[in-house]
Amino acid sequence: MNFVSVRIITGDVARLVGFYERATGTRAAWSTEDFAELRTASATLAIAGTRTVPLFAPGSARPADNHSVITEFLVDDVDRVHQDLTGFVPEFVTEPTTMPWGNRSLLLRDPDGNLVNFFTPVTPEAVEKFAR
Repeated sequence: MNFVSVRIITGDVARLVGFYERATGTRAAWSTEDFAELRTASATLAIAGTRTVPLFAPGSARPADNHSVITEFLVDDVDRVHQDLTGFVPEFVTEPTTMPWGNRSLLLRDPDGNLVNFFTPVTPEAVEKFAR
């Protein structure tokens, strides 16, 4: 089995895709006006509109209602990302902080309120973990 993607359901696909394109520096590939993907070497962030939900199961997902998932991006320099996104991001939850497990992390919210973590491994153990 391979983990392939995470999908965010939103009421405004263009707005959320624009946010993630700017925040990650990755261009989205659009399939329809209701579905786009930001593809990286290791995983894909899919963004879909509310009109796609009934294709799976009506009422099974609600936009801007995430309170348990954090989408994470490994970056070369989290402090630089923080500088680049200051004035653009709607809310920083935490400033860059070194975590006990060795990653320097920046937690923020996207325009729908979803939690997003940009992180850089900084301890030898964390660097080794992500060098694979």
